[in-house]
Amino acid sequence: MSTETPGIDPLLALRAPRDPACDVFLTGTVFLDIIFTGLDSAPVRGTESWARGMGSSPGGVANMATALARLGLRTSLAAAFGDDHYGEYCWDALEQGEGIDLTMSHTVPGWHSPVTVSMAYEGERTMVSHGHEAPPPTAATAPAGTTPPAPAPGTTPATGPGPVFPHCPPRARAAVASLAPGRSEPWVAAAAREGALIFADVGWDETGRWDLDALPDLAHCEAFLPNAEEAMRYTRTDCPRAAAHALAERVPLAVVTLGAEGAYAVDGRTGAAAEVPAIEVEALDPTGAGDVFVAGFVTGTLADWPLADRLAFAGLTAALSVQEFGGSLSAPGWAEIAAWWQLVRTCDRQEPAALERYAFLDDLLPTTARAWPLRRAVPTIGFRQ
Repeated sequence: MSTETPGIDPLLALRAPRDPACDVFLTGTVFLDIIFTGLDSAPVRGTESWARGMGSSPGGVANMATALARLGLRTSLAAAFGDDHYGEYCWDALEQGEGIDLTMSHTVPGWHSPVTVSMAYEGERTMVSHGHEAPPPTAATAPAGTTPPAPAPGTTPATGPGPVFPHCPPRARAAVASLAPGRSEPWVAAAAREGALIFADVGWDETGRWDLDALPDLAHCEAFLPNAEEAMRYTRTDCPRAAAHALAERVPLAVVTLGAEGAYAVDGRTGAAAEVPAIEVEALDPTGAGDVFVAGFVTGTLADWPLADRLAFAGLTAALSVQEFGGSLSAPGWAEIAAWWQLVRTCDRQEPAALERYAFLDDLLPTTARAWPLRRAVPTIGFRQ
């Protein structure tokens, strides 16, 4: 269940009667994640490893959807769900537990839910996944107003398990997309035409070409958020900051994540750049940290914060997430953020400049917060909560 602090709406001052009911729309594959933690090392062939901790939660695109919803954004998700216990559990956890709108989602009879087993150790993770592509929704299961669109000329459709992408997504302030070489999703252009700001990340280019022109939906993006290695390969540069400036010639906002060094961003419209160092934390499980970073940056952008504040907030939310296990389980809400801010201001030997970097939180957070550290209830299949 979400532990979001009641009453915090980061967009409250900007909302108007004619605004879209949806703040952020996204679509993709929902996995059932089974997470093992407390492993001393990677599993060794021919041996049995015992984990000291375990949890279950919706994963895949649910990581991003949960992170957005816990930050107070009205989130709509389009996904396929199996009609097995796993699918029912994921649907209930997202709709009832997190308040995510699943109007655009559908249940597929006879289709089993994709599953990922994640093993976290030494700050890293190893994952094993299984799933089949979801069949097109029938007239009885398809959400209203959706059809299986054909791929754009010269592109290929998405592969792997996943939903049929909606032809007409709901009006939204923003949408989050995952780009892939040679693939175009018609819903991205449709959402952009309706005024949504498109935020996109990208995965590893298995083709090895690293060609920005092979990402047709990049033309619709407000912000592009690759990691440093991806950014440098796509721009043929040897410095992530140079890569960000090169990407800013293609998109209004280029954000390059630098891992332990933080993040660097360039506003292509103004030429302004910002860099924020990472917060040093002891990482338990990095699963979903990238999704949480994007959710934090989307929140700050929709709230019209300065670029450096957006980067700082995104980095903070990602840092808080890696201290818990599981993708959607670890996404912080305002309660966690408030508790962290209360803690660091009372710690001795904090650098004034570092505290000043997050002073913008004072205007957002409640004056009182629960003690740090916080621990969420761990959703586990088979238990009633």
